[in-house]
Amino acid sequence: MIPEDLRYTAEHEWVSGEVGGPLRVGVTHFAQDALGDIVYVQLPEEGTVVEAGESFGEVESTKSVSEIYAPLAGRVVRRNDQLGDAPETINTDPYGAGWLVEIEPSDPAAVDGLLSAAAYRELTES
Repeated sequence: MIPEDLRYTAEHEWVSGEVGGPLRVGVTHFAQDALGDIVYVQLPEEGTVVEAGESFGEVESTKSVSEIYAPLAGRVVRRNDQLGDAPETINTDPYGAGWLVEIEPSDPAAVDGLLSAAAYRELTES
C-alpha cells in the first residue's frame, strides 16, 4: 500500500502537498507495520526549524522507539496534536489522520529529490 501521489524518504517518511505551500509529513504504512502498536508520539513545537535528514521527533511502540527524520529543511507550521491522545491513529490511518507535521520548506524544489512511489516500493521490496 504505497500511494502514488506522495514522495518518500529512505527512512520511511512520506510527504504530500502542493509546491509553494506547507508540506504534510507522516510515516509510511511499511514503517508503522514494522513498529507495531504505537503508544506515544513526540513532535516538534510549531515554529521549530528542521534540517533535512535530522531527527525532529520520536514514535514509541510496544516494540521500540524510533526517530522521525525531517524529509526536507524548513519550519514546522502545524503539528497533529490529535496524536497526543490517539497515537494509534498512525497505525490505523498512516496516510490520512495519522499525519505528523506540516513543514514550510525552505527550498520547495527539494521535494523533487525525494523518492517516487515506484522507487520507494523498490526500496521496501529489496
